[in-house]
Amino acid sequence: MIVPHLPIIQVVIPLLAAPICIVMHRPLAAWITALIASWLTFAVAVWLLINVLNADAPILYSLGGWAAPWGIEYRVDTINALILLIVSGVSATVLPYSLASVRHEIPLRQHHLFYAALMLCLCGLLGIAITGDIFNAFVFLEISSLSSYALISMGASRRALTSAFRYLILGTIGATFILLGIGLLYMVTGTLNMEDLANRLPEAVPSRTVFVAIAFLTVGISLKLALFPFHVWLANAYAYAPSVVSAFLSGTATKVAAYLFLRFTFGLFGQVFSLSELPLESILTPLALIAMLLGAIAAILQTNIKRMLAYSSISQIGYIVLGFGMASQTGITASMLHLFNHALMKSALFLAAGNIIFKTGTANLDALSGIGKRMPITMSAFLLSGLSLVGIPGTVGFISKWYFLLAAIEQARWLMVSVIIFSSLLGAIYIWRVAEIAFLRPAIEPYSMKEPTSSMLIPTCVLAGSCVYFGLETSLTVSLARLAATNVISVEP
Repeated sequence: MIVPHLPIIQVVIPLLAAPICIVMHRPLAAWITALIASWLTFAVAVWLLINVLNADAPILYSLGGWAAPWGIEYRVDTINALILLIVSGVSATVLPYSLASVRHEIPLRQHHLFYAALMLCLCGLLGIAITGDIFNAFVFLEISSLSSYALISMGASRRALTSAFRYLILGTIGATFILLGIGLLYMVTGTLNMEDLANRLPEAVPSRTVFVAIAFLTVGISLKLALFPFHVWLANAYAYAPSVVSAFLSGTATKVAAYLFLRFTFGLFGQVFSLSELPLESILTPLALIAMLLGAIAAILQTNIKRMLAYSSISQIGYIVLGFGMASQTGITASMLHLFNHALMKSALFLAAGNIIFKTGTANLDALSGIGKRMPITMSAFLLSGLSLVGIPGTVGFISKWYFLLAAIEQARWLMVSVIIFSSLLGAIYIWRVAEIAFLRPAIEPYSMKEPTSSMLIPTCVLAGSCVYFGLETSLTVSLARLAATNVISVEP
């Protein structure tokens, strides 16, 4: 029976799709293979989420019949079920978009390689989320990272190569830190299973080795997460990657890194130890607040629309980490909500930006005067997603920021409240700048009057529409975020 094996099938589907794309060789066949694999993984993620909610208990799967902690265990609970849904959902949405976009940006002879790398990246991200083994998570992290470097390097601009190389260097440093941290934890506890580690670590504390391991893991994951000041790779990587890659990575990669940070911090080390023994709160909160402000200010100063969105992502990562730093149920709820909501918003924005570049051949903002009259659907989707990013009521961004404000008010952190509001106002500046250029300035010839092909337009509109739908119908996302926060923090600090 196939149902009990769905946790491993979630990872195996894209893993098998990658070599099939290479063997197929033909671009259309490779795209169809990747599309089917993405939709199958999304269906499996939905099934896993429904069953976790119905069972009110984690789904466990032992690879090869070897029970944990001796064997590798896949463990699906509310937290990573939500991450699986985000990753597979974004992939299933952007794959239809890629058909025309990839033809425009990547040489025909590389198409099958592109889809193979995309499937490997999807496999790695799903594997990080679903595995219950700390070393297995590192292996999947490297799979996703190596394929990400290849995907970014396929961008049309020569700067894509240097951006991918910078990402490779910093990503390798981050991976080394993570591996050293994992090795130190194994030396102290003798186990790699996360559940077993969480049970054994209290016996090993206080230990200098454990504190060093935590430091290595924190720095390594922060590099992968692009948390200030480890964010320098992100802007160029997103700006010069192919449009579909920018949309995919912005909606998935940093979300998985944030999940890994949350799982390690509160899952392995526990709430009490993380807050009482470690200075995580005093470190995370200032870094998050700085990221929120500097990321938004840098976005205002950009003249390239994709770099503007990339710096905006750095600001939004600050919001996610801010919830972790507050270490309350409301704060974690806000962060989990923002993981989902930001994936919708930023993927939609990058897809809309890709539509603009597809039709105009430029990402320069000043060269897009009057484009809103020529591409009204694309620019309306961009504006709608941008307003959600600002936090306008009726959108998903408002829901996220409302919970961040509630969490800050609960703890009487008025400076934090001020920064949340001010950074949102800064976001309104760069979104308004695009709206003003697109809709209020006279059109510049010779831009086409037509929208891009429907295979690009429909995914963009679906994601932009989801920003409103889930902003009005919040029962599903809020309940999932609350359940996830309850699993992380059972008692308010």
